[in-house]
Amino acid sequence: MLPKPFDDQKPHSVLIALHGHGSDRWQFVKETRGECKATRDLAAKYQMLYVSPDYRARTSWMGPKAEADLVQIIADLKKQYQIKQVYLCGGSMGGSSSLTFAALHPELIDGVAAMNPTANHLEYDQFQPAIQTSFGGTKQDIPIEYKKRSAEYWPEKFTMPVSISVGGQDHLVPPDSARRLAQILKQLNRPVLLIDRPEAGHSTSYEDSYSILKFMMEKSAQQNRR
Repeated sequence: MLPKPFDDQKPHSVLIALHGHGSDRWQFVKETRGECKATRDLAAKYQMLYVSPDYRARTSWMGPKAEADLVQIIADLKKQYQIKQVYLCGGSMGGSSSLTFAALHPELIDGVAAMNPTANHLEYDQFQPAIQTSFGGTKQDIPIEYKKRSAEYWPEKFTMPVSISVGGQDHLVPPDSARRLAQILKQLNRPVLLIDRPEAGHSTSYEDSYSILKFMMEKSAQQNRR
């Protein structure tokens, strides 16, 4: 989606939204749930390019092939448009994948917002057949790969603003690892926002989604002015 009006001679920021497990690129384009609508609305308000890609598979969880896809997508966008900042967000698998990618490629990302993510694949125990296919084996066989893709182990990589939303009643993607990552980043004096709703489940409201996205953008703008 291009901002309206759009001038390809002017630089624009891009917001990349990563879909959840079992969905595809249309989730963040068409669905009216809070996470998706808030992302579209924020991109439109701030005149951003909005990209909702398939990243290898409906159940990729940011394995090596999905990582390569997103690196290529960002490179292609920079060739086609004048890109200022690159922001990354997503929900559930997409939120987890956003944290993973930002830890792996901090030089490519200017801000990350994750809704209901896991930050630790060594302890996460849901969707294991899909994750094993994506990562190339079980966590017992290739623990280094699972650690590599676990944002919690790499707080020093988060040089960009990070915002996270979690629900205390989320049993599909439990919030503890994301809470720990946020706490570590706070101790490192990094720009981080954690919205933690003890009564919420595996979803983030429109208001909270918009808040974490806006925080990510505003803090990134402050960094770029320095």
